[in-house]
Amino acid sequence: MLLYPAIDKLKEQVDSKYTLCIMAAKRARDLTDGKPQLTLADNDKPLSIATKEISESYISYKRNDEEEE
Repeated sequence: MLLYPAIDKLKEQVDSKYTLCIMAAKRARDLTDGKPQLTLADNDKPLSIATKEISESYISYKRNDEEEE
């Protein structure tokens, strides 16, 4: 169960829970592959570190518009 950071705080950083899931999964994979942490974390699990980075606005996303003209 995810206790910290709170899911409500994480959802403020994204437009949907699906975006949050993809962001956290991709960042956790980056951490597993050896990329450096952007914040100090009490836990050493990649997903916990990723969610903390998202809640602290170190990780963000940009949605591509498919209908650009």
